[in-house]
Amino acid sequence: MSYTLLMAKTIMNRYPNANDFPYRSWCYPQGFMLWGFIRLYEKTGEQKYLDYIMGYCDFHVTEQGDVPAFTGNSLDDIMAGSVLVWAFARTGKEKYRLACEKVRAAFNDYPRNSDGGFWHGRGLPSEMWVDGLFMGLMFLTRYGAFCGDKEYCFDETVRQLSIAFDRCEKDGSGLLYHGYSENRRVSWAHPITGKAQEIWCEGLGWYAMILVDVLEILPKTHAGYDRLYMQLRKLVDGLLKVQDSTSGLWYQVVDKPRYPRNWHDTSGSAMFLYCIKKAGLLGLIDKDKCDRAAAKAFSGIKTKCIVDYEGNADIFDACDGLCIQDNYDIYVGYAKNVNSKEAIAAFFWAALIMERGL
Repeated sequence: MSYTLLMAKTIMNRYPNANDFPYRSWCYPQGFMLWGFIRLYEKTGEQKYLDYIMGYCDFHVTEQGDVPAFTGNSLDDIMAGSVLVWAFARTGKEKYRLACEKVRAAFNDYPRNSDGGFWHGRGLPSEMWVDGLFMGLMFLTRYGAFCGDKEYCFDETVRQLSIAFDRCEKDGSGLLYHGYSENRRVSWAHPITGKAQEIWCEGLGWYAMILVDVLEILPKTHAGYDRLYMQLRKLVDGLLKVQDSTSGLWYQVVDKPRYPRNWHDTSGSAMFLYCIKKAGLLGLIDKDKCDRAAAKAFSGIKTKCIVDYEGNADIFDACDGLCIQDNYDIYVGYAKNVNSKEAIAAFFWAALIMERGL
């Protein structure tokens, strides 16, 4: 069975219009899911996948290049703009260029901490979330590569990834806590360090994916490339140390596998698989080591996929959205859903890279 084609068929069956993929018409889940279709289209050239992607783009972009649903109020809101960058790079249409410029303009006054780290949202003063870097930098890095303003976009990308690593790393392990707050009065922030209390699997998964994607796009000669390369090596080493040797998966709270009630998270595990497999394929980390870990993880996440009576995939054991929480008990007690929007797309990405490569 091709899990890639199963996931593509399932998504298109359940959401014939990509705009209906939960939970809002324009937000990070649509961008995350559609990048699976972008990569599948680039592999197959099948028109139905292109139509699915472009249908979403044309729904949201007017002929004048406006994006009515875009607000720029959070990094989550910026993520779907990365699909518009791809649409512009492929078609060269002026309306997509103008639309991308409007998304790019959100960074001009986007709020930051005193060290320059982005807030996760304009309404979340001082809060930097490691998952937010995926949302913002999927757009910003590609805007620099394909639309313009390369120096700013690449420099800012390196800066944000480095600040998050410096602020959130746990004791030199390469693993990052879920967030950092400059305001220590935020409920989840450590009173001295400002770090979140736990290392959330999916949150770190978002960071892992954007880190390896940036290293694919960023020129090796760019200032800061070596810094990000170091971060990737440390991150992968840290992940391999806590990968469950039996299931191949990672736990909801990544660094506490033996703690009570901790459980294997499908979404974050699929994200780590993508990062590790891609790092090996790009030659950034020993390929054999990465292939072994990714193969073990793929065997594990496939056990979380059950095909229903209509031939569609149901993905089990992941949360459907999770903000930074105050303590371990809330993370491990958070409801597990079937077909959470993040797990669907993460499983799709994992299957693609395992079955189709880069």
